[in-house]
Amino acid sequence: MKIALASPPIPRSINEGLDWVEKLAQDAAKEQAAIICFPESFLPGYRGMGYRKEDRSPEKLRSALDKARKIAAGQSIGIILPMDWPHPLGFSNVAQVISEKGEPLGYQTKNQLDPSEDDFWIPGTERSIFEINGLKFGIVICHEGFRYPELVRWAARRDAKIVFHPYFTGSNKEGVPLTEWGNKDNPYYEKAMMMRALENTIYFASANYASLYPESASSVISPDGRCVAHAPYGKAGITVAEIDPELATGLLAKRFKEDLYR
Repeated sequence: MKIALASPPIPRSINEGLDWVEKLAQDAAKEQAAIICFPESFLPGYRGMGYRKEDRSPEKLRSALDKARKIAAGQSIGIILPMDWPHPLGFSNVAQVISEKGEPLGYQTKNQLDPSEDDFWIPGTERSIFEINGLKFGIVICHEGFRYPELVRWAARRDAKIVFHPYFTGSNKEGVPLTEWGNKDNPYYEKAMMMRALENTIYFASANYASLYPESASSVISPDGRCVAHAPYGKAGITVAEIDPELATGLLAKRFKEDLYR
């Protein structure tokens, strides 16, 4: 099976974001990918990055999801689409899951917020396993995958073959250009991706924006901890990787002796 990771620019509007959803979903479908995952909070756009306030209205968000469902059905590809989503107390940070037929399969909320996000999103409380084309997978969002490894293990212990990880690290304003994936002087994010796969014996697939100064790349990590594909730093496009679900045994995750930690 092939999977794809989207590395789009940070959208300046919800409509620009939808244009990128359509373009990159088409590109992934041409490569025969079964699923494409976009970065964190892709619609209406990551917080503080310039999208119009009205783009974050419940009506616009629901309309955007309907359009994304049509794109998925039109291209016969599953889409993991991170969005801000209406909540009775404000907005949640979620990853919508859409089947290759355009069916809504639910969403995963970001439950473990970064301290800087406490006043921006309402944390979720539940975790889910999803399935598209026979592939079982979990989702963790940004901070959850980098600093809360037990959330990836939760999915691996429930037979997920891969955990998708929409996130954002980097800036369009300043930073140190990266040149080599996993270099010892890079920020720790790419090393954390390797560990999430290796410590659970599953695939781990992280999708980041193509900002001007990314601090890590969209990457697919195999169950033995190797990076099998990654995006070029700062270049918009897709990363496609062929995965073998049979290799994702979840061996190390399932050997975890949970009773010892109660």
